[in-house]
Amino acid sequence: MAQDPRASLLALKAELLALSQASTEDREPVELDQQSIGRLSRLDSMQVQAMARASDVRRIQEIRRIEAALKRVDEDEYGWCVECGEAIDPKRLEIDLAAARCAGCA
Repeated sequence: MAQDPRASLLALKAELLALSQASTEDREPVELDQQSIGRLSRLDSMQVQAMARASDVRRIQEIRRIEAALKRVDEDEYGWCVECGEAIDPKRLEIDLAAARCAGCA
């Protein structure tokens, strides 16, 4: 298990929030102005927008998992499966700091 899961989880959350902030412009609506960009460029822009929005949804879900893990740290329940109550393998927690379930329950 990580030496300090709280610090690692907070660092991961900060990184995800920074990525979300950096991609704000990509998620903005694509203008319909045919004079400034051609149809294919607009379609490319719309595709970039859709991918940026989907990435942001995944980041938000991961931030929620991290916040739940931080709550488990605060309640001294981090590293224990929320389903069966057994210890989560430390190697699993190294791979996924926010893992809430042991391999058997996952």
